[in-house]
Parts: sequence; C-alpha cells; structure tokens
Amino acid sequence: MKRDSRLSGVLHCLLHMAELDRPATSEWLAHAMQTNPVVVRRLMAGLRDAGFVASAKGHGGGWVLCCPLERITLRDIHEAVGSPQLLAVGHREESPGCLVEQAVNAALEQAYRQAESVLLDRLGTVTLAALSRDFHHRLVASGRSLHEVSHEL
Repeated sequence: MKRDSRLSGVLHCLLHMAELDRPATSEWLAHAMQTNPVVVRRLMAGLRDAGFVASAKGHGGGWVLCCPLERITLRDIHEAVGSPQLLAVGHREESPGCLVEQAVNAALEQAYRQAESVLLDRLGTVTLAALSRDFHHRLVASGRSLHEVSHEL
C-alpha cells in the first residue's frame, strides 16, 4: 500500500514558505515537494479555504502564509488537506463471511480507531511554530546557513 505523504509534503512547503520574504509559486513548491504544480495548487486550495494561506496571480505572485505559525496545528493542516488516512493498515476483507475474521476485524477496528484518535490528538498539540523552532535548532547545530538549505528554498 502506497503511503499518503500529502501532510508531510505540505508541512515541508509551509515551513519553507515561513522563511521566504516573497510569495512562493506553485512551481517552486512543486519542486520542493517533488510533485506537479497542479497537485500543489489542489493542496494549497484546501489551506486557502481554511485561512492559512493566500494566493496572488501574476508577476511576483504566488502563495503566502496569512496566519501566525503559533495558531496552526498539524491537525489543522491534516484536516485542510482532506484528512487523509493516517494509518496504512486495514482488514484483509471488509465484510468477511468467516466468523473468526469478523472477530479479528472487530478487535482491530477498535484498536485502529483508538490509535487514530491518539494520533489526531497529538497532531493537535504541535504547531507550525514548534516545527519552525526545531528546524532553526537543527540549522544552528548543523553549522549551515539558511542560504545553504535553500533547495530547499
């Protein structure tokens, strides 16, 4: 099963955007996410609808953050990109005829729901500001400059 990396990718882009002093184009963000600009525009549309980013067209246009990093949690972003499935595990069969498999599914379903609830709660406690601080600590510890990580930017 292929993992859904939208949350990770868009968080990567948002943190880079926080370092920029100019709007980020969909093309630039697509390069950072290693995807197509159309994918970026779809993801950013959800973030725009949630009030986290804004866009401007034309020369010098692009995407900008329009909300303080302290007010945006990872759960907020997860929901803004469509609440992709968090756990890449599932049942062998969704509607099995076997009573043993029904019992297995019932037990696993409860565990999956509990695990997802814990994960969503945790995502709700982590802000983009916390990720930005962690990035800056790592940058200082690496001895690199912001300019050196600009593939990145």
